[in-house]
Amino acid sequence: MKNLIQLFTIFFRIGLFSIGGGYVMLPMLKEEVVNKRKWLTDEEILDFYAIGQATPGIIAVNTATFVGYSQKGIAGSLSATAGIVAPSIIIITLISAFFTEFREVLIIQKAFAGIRVAVSVLLLFIVAGLIKKGAKYKTGVVIILAAFAGITFFKVSPVLIVAASAAAGIASGALRRKIIRQEKKL
Repeated sequence: MKNLIQLFTIFFRIGLFSIGGGYVMLPMLKEEVVNKRKWLTDEEILDFYAIGQATPGIIAVNTATFVGYSQKGIAGSLSATAGIVAPSIIIITLISAFFTEFREVLIIQKAFAGIRVAVSVLLLFIVAGLIKKGAKYKTGVVIILAAFAGITFFKVSPVLIVAASAAAGIASGALRRKIIRQEKKL
């Protein structure tokens, strides 16, 4: 029971400060489950995050569910998922109750402007970290550049970019393993 409460509180904290969506949660998630608790490795958390992004639904919820399941099975997944969504439910309920009365208040407008800047910086930090992780091999760099060009210049659907990138990564890994096996035979 103690571990389930711990999962809930960790993901509650992450959910409370993940303003800007699932991308913003990655540094906090990594700090909590990789660096502090050693529940997962860097590669595992990025794999969970990638799966969470590729599956239908909210990235933060999907990732929390996967991490919770990896720690305590179904009960862990329910606890982590409840923790990640609880802050949003509380905040949205409070905002909806008072929004019409406060949306014109200057300090509220300034707070939202500051939050947007902070979220932008966090997103840049995350993108830089993901590029470093993905650019271990030349093929990773090619995939990154092709994905960027596809979305930016050719307006290719992000769904197609993710699918093509996954296929390219699988093919690249298979080819790399084949080359390594052939080198070992020599």
